[in-house]
Formats: sequence, C-alpha cells, structure tokens
Amino acid sequence: MKLFKFIFSKTFLVQLILAVVVLVALIFGALKYLDVTTNHNETIEVPDLSKFQLDIVDKKLEEMNLRREILDSASFNPKYPPFSVLDQVPKPGKRVKVNRKIYITLNPSGYIDVEIPQNLIRKTRRQVEPTLIALGFKIGKIIMRPDIAKGAILELRHKGETIEAGDFLQKSSTIDLVVGDGSLR
Repeated sequence: MKLFKFIFSKTFLVQLILAVVVLVALIFGALKYLDVTTNHNETIEVPDLSKFQLDIVDKKLEEMNLRREILDSASFNPKYPPFSVLDQVPKPGKRVKVNRKIYITLNPSGYIDVEIPQNLIRKTRRQVEPTLIALGFKIGKIIMRPDIAKGAILELRHKGETIEAGDFLQKSSTIDLVVGDGSLR
C-alpha cells in the first residue's frame, strides 16, 4: 500500500514531471546542436573527375571545399590517360556535405609485367594458349616448323625475339607461337 501511496503523492508527481521536462529539453537541445554542427541540408554536388589528372582534380576539389583520398589502382585501362581518375566514390552528381572526402582510383602508368610460366615448351597448343590468355597475353602468329611432335609448342616469341620461362613481358603483349607440324617421322 505504501508504494501506491508514494506513486500518487505530490512529491513523486512533481519529480516525474520535472524529469520529463528535463529529458525533453535535453533531446531538443541535442537535436538543435546536431542541426547547427552537421550543416543539415547544406550540400554540394560531387563533380565528375573521370579522366582528369591529379593536379586538376586537386584544384577542382579545393574550389568546392572537398578533400580526396587515393585508393590503390587495380589495373591499367588503355581508354584513360596514365595517372588519371578511373573511378570515384561518391559518384558524380551525388550530394555531399562540405569537406567530404572523395575516394578516387587512379589509372596506373601502364600494364604490369607478367612472368612467362615454366613448362610451356613441348606442351600442346591446346594447353599453352589458354594459359597465356589467362595471364593477359594475346596470341599472335602461329608459325609451323618441322618437328616430330604435331601441335607441340617449340618456341615462344615476342617481336621476333625468343622468350624463355621466367622472362617478364608487359600484360597484353602479343606472343607468337612456334608449333611443330608433325612432318618429321
């Protein structure tokens, strides 16, 4: 009975009303503070930075009070100039707040060098071609040469020069295959 008497007492009700008023005031104050400090509804449009060099990107972003961070570039894209912007996050046209960081991915200076794998010589053309294509190389001319093994790879060439296992070539290079024609028996 004492609990019910206390809950309905004037002291408890005054304290409860006071606590609710303070809670509402704190929530209202916090929301107003967030409104002021977060620049609510004050946004700018992200510019399209693709194909621009880094110095031009820096000027554009500085004019708009934006910052940048460079992400590691994945692979070379020949349609874009070297060291130009390949991708950006957030995308162009999105609305962001002032001083937002724009994450950009740059195009490297060229294709990476890829090592010619071991054990390609004397393998069949059907085995070697997919291996080279999977590494990013292009298959050039097929040069037939007299040999006992029909369809076996005798040499790999790049621009007329013989290449060996362990040599490095730029990805997307064209490799000519010297293939045995099976004429020696």
